[in-house]
Amino acid sequence: MICQKVIKTTKCHTSENSLFRSHKTTRAQKLDQFRLSAKADNNIRNDAIEARLPADPDRRLFNSDFAPTLIAGRHWGVQDYASFWVTLVISIPTYLLASSLVDLGMSWVQGVGTVLLGNAITLIPMVLNAHPGTKYGIPFPVLARASFGIHGAKLPSLSRAFVACGWFGIQTWIGGSCLHQMISTICPGLTGVVPYLAALGLSADQLACFIAFWVLQVSIVLRGMESIRDLEKYSAPLLVALSLALLAWALTTAGGFGPMLSAPSQFGHGMPKEGQFLAVLLPAVTANVGFWGTLSLNIPDFTRFARSQRDQMLGQALGLPLFMALFTFLGLAVTSATVVIYGHPITDPVQLISKLEGLAPICLSLFGLMWATLTTNIAANVVAPANAFVNMAPQRISFNLGATITALIGLVIMPWKLISSSSGFITWLVGYSALLGPVIGVVMSDYWIVRRTVLDIDSLYTYGTKGQYWYQGGWNIKAILATTAGIIPTLPGFLCTIGLINCVHPTLMAIYDGAWFVGVLISSITYSLMMSPHIHKYPQANLDSGGLSESPAT
Repeated sequence: MICQKVIKTTKCHTSENSLFRSHKTTRAQKLDQFRLSAKADNNIRNDAIEARLPADPDRRLFNSDFAPTLIAGRHWGVQDYASFWVTLVISIPTYLLASSLVDLGMSWVQGVGTVLLGNAITLIPMVLNAHPGTKYGIPFPVLARASFGIHGAKLPSLSRAFVACGWFGIQTWIGGSCLHQMISTICPGLTGVVPYLAALGLSADQLACFIAFWVLQVSIVLRGMESIRDLEKYSAPLLVALSLALLAWALTTAGGFGPMLSAPSQFGHGMPKEGQFLAVLLPAVTANVGFWGTLSLNIPDFTRFARSQRDQMLGQALGLPLFMALFTFLGLAVTSATVVIYGHPITDPVQLISKLEGLAPICLSLFGLMWATLTTNIAANVVAPANAFVNMAPQRISFNLGATITALIGLVIMPWKLISSSSGFITWLVGYSALLGPVIGVVMSDYWIVRRTVLDIDSLYTYGTKGQYWYQGGWNIKAILATTAGIIPTLPGFLCTIGLINCVHPTLMAIYDGAWFVGVLISSITYSLMMSPHIHKYPQANLDSGGLSESPAT
């Protein structure tokens, strides 16, 4: 009986209890009653947590790291999720966002407004995809089993992992570079006495700083998700204070905000780009949505530890759109002040620090950059690939081993060569991230439209035809086709952007400019239509071991 399996702190709906008491009702009536119960409890902020351990999990799909997180293991509240986003937001790429939009011709109000709009839109899939993580306590690879199949779930999780491993290496190199520059500032004679490693393409001290920063990150991750929570929670006020100190220095030294904040929009009446604002707005908003698009895919990896839906929703709402807008304004204000201070705009904070005077200000600024890189890199680029590797073989790979594999990949790709040899690699990573939008569309439409937010926990850990997520040999072909349908329209623009094909028709480039939206929309509609004839074949509840357990539709 389901109410005997659910953990004591989980509430059982009254309608579910009545289903168990009445043995004369038909299976169809049971399903109708359950759906009515689910519909009546449609306030997602107050959805009860229904995490429980699976009845008989297969060892090939289950270990302690992949077990649903029960109430006793949930310690993340509103402050934790807000801090989580604050530490992610305070980073070099975010600092550069508004300045890049002003370079396109926007006023500072339009630039910051575009960032705010893009991240308000991002919040929607972020919260929707976070819901199953909180409700059932499952990480993203386990959630993906419901839509892509037991084996098919490896495809989206590894796709997400591939992006994260690349970024982990790059961000680790950036953090190590900050550490190297800080040490060089304190000991300026050190650079001339250490050997240059020609085979690797960097000096021994650069390699040492890179390895040191790599070890620091790995040591934090291997202590588990609670150490990551503490890192983000206690780093947030520190990073905010350092950011405000930078702003105060810029405004005091420049005697004001500088000319960039008073520059008019180039899209206004009589201006050089009059009437072109919407043509710039769409790719700009898409870029902002895609900025955190990959994290919206695996956000259940974090919200499985939420105390309630309210905590994850409110925490994310407070931390993401507002702080993205505020920090991009800070970056723009400081950049504007540099026009007065140095005679030209300095958009890169690393270059700005190199122009500072005094040992303490330089070291403090470099420490802030290094710590901001650390907090962003661990949360955004380690957890997802670690869980993806666990999903490959849970009986052999733990979260710690998965995180170690991620870190080793980031090490062996030699990110300093990727950055120095071609900026196209980073362009490729950014574009590839936008193509993950169709995966989000499939996962969300499966959970919200096809299954009405009800998952069979036992089937998520069942190998073979007895589980409803086995589909065709463990693969849901409809999910793969829907994902492909969402990718195809944006693929020509992507290939043109990374230089693999010659420029394509402007219409195809315009579609790529809205790649994330196009991908999510097409994949969601396609998947829902293909799955709609079979929805009635999928039980919406795992009522008991002998009740509604059916083989999945084929």
